Amino acid sequence: MQKKLFAELGLSPELLKAVAQMGFEEASHIQTQTIPALLAGEDVVGQSQTGSGKTAAFAIPAIEKVDVKLRAPQVLILCPTRELAVQVAEEVAKLAFYKKGVREVPVYGGQSYERQFRGLDGGAQIVIGTPGRVMDHIERGSLKMDQLRMVILDEADRMLDMGFVEDIRTVLGKAPKERQTVFFSATMPRPIQDLIKTFTHKPVSIKVETQAQTMPEIEQVYYELDRRMKLDVLCRLIDLQDIRFGIIFCATKMMVDELTEHLIARGYSADKMHGDMTQAMRERVIGKFRKRALEFLVATDVAARGLDVDDIEVVFNYDLPHDGEDYIHRIGRTGRAGRSGKAITFVSGRELYKMQNIIRFTKAKIRRERIPTEEEVEEKRANNFYDSLVKTLVEGKYERQDAMIGRLLDQGYLATDIASALIHIFSVGEEQPQEETPEERYGNRRDDYSRGDRGGDRYERRGRPERSERQDRYDRPQQRNERPYPADRPPQSSGLKADRKSGEVSHEPGMVRITLGVGREHDVQPGDIVGVIIGTTKLPKEAVGVIRLQSKQSFVDVAEEHVDFILSKLSGIQFKDRKLWCKRSV
Repeated sequence: MQKKLFAELGLSPELLKAVAQMGFEEASHIQTQTIPALLAGEDVVGQSQTGSGKTAAFAIPAIEKVDVKLRAPQVLILCPTRELAVQVAEEVAKLAFYKKGVREVPVYGGQSYERQFRGLDGGAQIVIGTPGRVMDHIERGSLKMDQLRMVILDEADRMLDMGFVEDIRTVLGKAPKERQTVFFSATMPRPIQDLIKTFTHKPVSIKVETQAQTMPEIEQVYYELDRRMKLDVLCRLIDLQDIRFGIIFCATKMMVDELTEHLIARGYSADKMHGDMTQAMRERVIGKFRKRALEFLVATDVAARGLDVDDIEVVFNYDLPHDGEDYIHRIGRTGRAGRSGKAITFVSGRELYKMQNIIRFTKAKIRRERIPTEEEVEEKRANNFYDSLVKTLVEGKYERQDAMIGRLLDQGYLATDIASALIHIFSVGEEQPQEETPEERYGNRRDDYSRGDRGGDRYERRGRPERSERQDRYDRPQQRNERPYPADRPPQSSGLKADRKSGEVSHEPGMVRITLGVGREHDVQPGDIVGVIIGTTKLPKEAVGVIRLQSKQSFVDVAEEHVDFILSKLSGIQFKDRKLWCKRSV
């Protein structure tokens, strides 16, 4: 059966909004078949592996069928383990987020009874629990069964293996006869078939075969990390592994937009593709990507369907796919036509359980890797520079500078010191002014790498002898007339004249450039300047434009109509442990 979009399954606007927020766009095979049957009131028997997306398949119709005016258990979901019960409860909570009045409660062994009593007494309509604790609440009278409309058994074969078959019989026997019964099981042993025969009425049988094994040419790894580390770790892996051409999958359109901006701000060539873009825009981006005019394509699952591009080195699952099917579809973008490829997945917090489900579903060897350190990235960069230097010396393709070297030697400098200084200049770069747009600025507050370094290194290793726009931007020479003014005293007129000559006056329409008495030597980043201006003045972020950081001062473009107000608010405040001076640059 062909997959469908969730918008085609007859769901309420509240569920569609929650589904979109979670990043779902297209229903999986099990969801496409199960959701309409359950919404129609049918009993369902689903045979599907863990990781196929079955939780949403039964949770979405369960939420839709809840009567929010009735404060009593209406849906009971039985799970074999407390971990699965918690995972299902979290999924239900996300899906029911916009369905006002729907409450869920997990009940399982090892958790306080008091918390579970409060949830049940508070009128939770959806109860998710393990058989033993559910039986306990039934016997205590804290779980009433008379209003149940649907009973769902998730991973029934595992509950059988764990010895819960009699508990299941008891629970189903106490539930009202006029109800929907749903069985999900990876296998169908005889005891499960007997339960189905006894407790269901003309069930719709849905079977989803496990997808073919993923291609052995694809090396598959995952990194367990804090969600806030994703961007930094992504950049480390790109630099460390010298990745030049790949796809990065995100769960939502908003995440695609944000990550693309961050990557561009960090000096990578990237573009995006998601469902809000027109077909013409998508084709333009795909065309650039096929011609390798882009290094990275950031996309959602649906937007990338039908994308046929060869030689993709790596697929990043920046956000974990929702099920095993989507995982297989994503990583199939690399390792084509017998070529090798790599799939890298980021896993945060409790997503580890979902990752384990994907591993079981795909039957693939996906190994856990250690996050590389910043030191390892720097060592790789240094080794690349060393290799390039050796190659240049061996080939002899350089102009000799005997006269300049002779002058330095005559002044008493050692040859090793001269060589070290040159290596420092070319591998680290001279101090450079930094200029950012507001869009770029917010992606750089946690940037661990020198953008100038990365831009030069990456274009050099790509074999591009011409200077790129990206490299030009960060390779502007230091202004020689910059003077070491104290942070609490503004520069004199001579300094300002030099600034005018060097082009420090803003050319943005409606903007005026001001000078702040703090710079890189005071541990200031562009985001800090934005923060102090917006935080002090309460103006919108659009009031701040381009920022240039220098060693002891900074140039900031601000909206002309607010310039006097900004200067009056900032002048003399404590910033970075010093009294701040500021004034117009002209």
